[in-house]
Amino acid sequence: MPITIGEQERISAKFRAIKNFPGVIGAIDCTHIKIKKTGGDMAQYYINRKGYYSLNVQVVCDADLKIMDIVARWRGSTHDSRIFMESNIKQRFEDRQFRGRLIGDSGYPLLPYLFTPILRPSRPEEEAYNNAHISTRNTVERCFGVWKQRFQCLLHGLPVSLQNGKAVIIALAVLHNIAIDMNDTLLEQHMEQVPVTPQLSTENSVHDNRPSLLRRRSQLILQNFINQHF
Repeated sequence: MPITIGEQERISAKFRAIKNFPGVIGAIDCTHIKIKKTGGDMAQYYINRKGYYSLNVQVVCDADLKIMDIVARWRGSTHDSRIFMESNIKQRFEDRQFRGRLIGDSGYPLLPYLFTPILRPSRPEEEAYNNAHISTRNTVERCFGVWKQRFQCLLHGLPVSLQNGKAVIIALAVLHNIAIDMNDTLLEQHMEQVPVTPQLSTENSVHDNRPSLLRRRSQLILQNFINQHF
């Protein structure tokens, strides 16, 4: 993750260039990495909602599709929101280490530092916010696509043990970033030709059990943001 104010501002500027969505320093989402069938008492918890064994891997990426933060230890049945709520990156935002914010889909809770879509927009400004949000957050979808095409064991399944698989995922994230730093952009150029348009849905929306004061504060911050920028 960017440490200095200058680094945060450079990342935010690249995100803003996509659809004029200000203040973003990371797009967050989870993706399932298929693993070999595992045994033991906990085996059932590795089966995700699509019915195969996986690790649910959380990633925060920048506008260049580089992986800035990754968590690769949770079982496939774990909800995205729980992974985030127990992650180090959440604590770092709580500690105000960053000036910008994350953007995520409706599987995450709305927080002052994590903006999610408005599921039932009621005015043009909210529609414009959602459109900008989808286009900007699409960077993490593209990141997953490029990462998995670059290392297709992430796409088709890791051929190693569970414990080694976690290390392999982290290593492939590092190699993905190195490839981008070395201007290996052939995959990115190819995938940009395929538009990705995620749909807003309440199917995976997180159950909001936060304290009502925090919930209201987050909603107020978001509405003020929309009124100011959209």
